[in-house]
Amino acid sequence: MNIPLTTVPPLRMGDVLTQEEFLRRWEAMPELKFAELIGGVVYMPSPLGFGHGRTDFHVAGWLGVYAAATPGVEGCNDATWIMGRDVPQPDTSLFVTQEYGGRARMRGPLLEGAPEFAVEVCVTSAAYDLHQKLQLYERQGVEEYLAVLVHEHEVRWHRLEGGRYTVVPVPADGIHRSTVFPGLWLDVAALLADDLPRLLAVVTQGTRSDEHRDFVARLAARRRP
Repeated sequence: MNIPLTTVPPLRMGDVLTQEEFLRRWEAMPELKFAELIGGVVYMPSPLGFGHGRTDFHVAGWLGVYAAATPGVEGCNDATWIMGRDVPQPDTSLFVTQEYGGRARMRGPLLEGAPEFAVEVCVTSAAYDLHQKLQLYERQGVEEYLAVLVHEHEVRWHRLEGGRYTVVPVPADGIHRSTVFPGLWLDVAALLADDLPRLLAVVTQGTRSDEHRDFVARLAARRRP
C-alpha cells in the first residue's frame, strides 16, 4: 500500500495564515530569507536596491556604535520577532536584554516580544512599513520607531505617547535624541547624505554624554545575578 507523502505548501505573498502555519511553511523553505506575517497576511518583500541596502548598512553601523558602548543593549538586522500573533522582520532592532530587565526573550532561534527601538528603511511612504507594520509596532509597544524614506529623502522618528505614535519634528540642531535609549543621537542630515563618518561621530558624542552615563548605571543596577 502506497501512503502519500505529506508536503508543506510554500509561502506565497498574500496568503492568510495563522502564526503556527506561517512558521511551519517558512521552516520548510530554508532558502527563503525574507517573509513576514502582519495581521494574518504574508508579506514577501521584493529584491532591494543599492540605495535601500546602503541606508540599511549605515543605520546598522550607527546602532552598532551605540550598542558597543551600552552594556545590556543588543541589536540585530533582519531578525524575525514573534509579536503576539504576528511575525515581523524589522530591518534593524535595538533592545535591552532580558538579563538587564528587558522584555525581549528567545523562543528557540527567534526573538519574542518587541524591541524598544525599531528601524525600517522604506522605498516610499506608501510602503506597508508605514501602515500595517507601523500599526503593529504601535500595538506591541515599540517605544520608538524610525522610518527612513528613500524616495522622499525623509526621516520620520515616531515616539509612542499614550499608546499612539506621534512623529517627532526634527530639532533645530538637526539631531534626534532618543528618550528610550539616552545618548542615541541621530544626525538626520548625515544619514540622508550618506555621510557615515559624521553619523558615527555624532552618536559617539552621544555615548559620552552624562545622560548616557546615567543610563548605563541604571541598566547595571537592573542586571540579574
